Amino acid sequence: MADVLFPRTLDDALTLLSDTETPAIFAGGTDLLVRMRHGDNRPCTLISLEQVEGMQEIEADDRHVFIRAGAALSRIKNHPLIHTHAPVLEQAISVLGSPQIRTMGTIGGNIMTASPAGDTLPPLYVLDAFVDLAGPAGMRRLALADFITGPGQTAADPREILWQVGFAKPDSGTVHWFEKVGQRTALSISMVSLAALFSLDDSGIFSRVRLAWGSVGPTIIQSPDTEDFLLGKVLCPETLAGAGKLVRDAVCPISDVRATAPYRREVAGRLLLRLGQIRITKQ
Repeated sequence: MADVLFPRTLDDALTLLSDTETPAIFAGGTDLLVRMRHGDNRPCTLISLEQVEGMQEIEADDRHVFIRAGAALSRIKNHPLIHTHAPVLEQAISVLGSPQIRTMGTIGGNIMTASPAGDTLPPLYVLDAFVDLAGPAGMRRLALADFITGPGQTAADPREILWQVGFAKPDSGTVHWFEKVGQRTALSISMVSLAALFSLDDSGIFSRVRLAWGSVGPTIIQSPDTEDFLLGKVLCPETLAGAGKLVRDAVCPISDVRATAPYRREVAGRLLLRLGQIRITKQ
């Protein structure tokens, strides 16, 4: 049986983290506690962040939105700042797990788990999100794409705590899109997912594009070549089909119990075709 500690401030949490041998940090516990139950990880001490002051806040300044690591996924999904500035993240959370998981699970847990199938990660990548890490030397900031280094791996120091994730507010008129393919319509782990953030001019031509795919590589996959291909072109099936060929070259999926690598590669390209629905919606 592990001891569970409940610090009330970030400084207290950092002190406990430094003074405790091989601790494990958690907030909602929807990943860690399952792994412990299966015997994969049995630390002697657990440090809960759920009572840390300010750890669940969602706030904004003139340019950025900040989501503290302990914010529950359901709270993020229903928050007006997310609805206004990050519908792509709202869409992703809507299809993440069950209502119970969304109520308990946190954005920090989804980031720290660093699974390429994590539903919040592709939206955060297209938002060019960054993370703020608190440690003995103070705060440091890293781009999320640099922070996640591999499956289940991050650039966090063992004595650091993820404090928040933030992103710049997208321009008004930006189109937000998220879709994932799973083995069933609900409670499904992603086989392939796509997050897209883009702008169109009055002629339907791409003026800005950000794309990110989940479950098709060791981390979230982005394709600058695909984005460059789309820029300056009209949103139409022919354009999207051409971009899909580049996507299939960019992804590096594996075969597992959920899907084969060739299937994932094909779906990653075909998901781009779904963006063709956007123009119909806007007219």
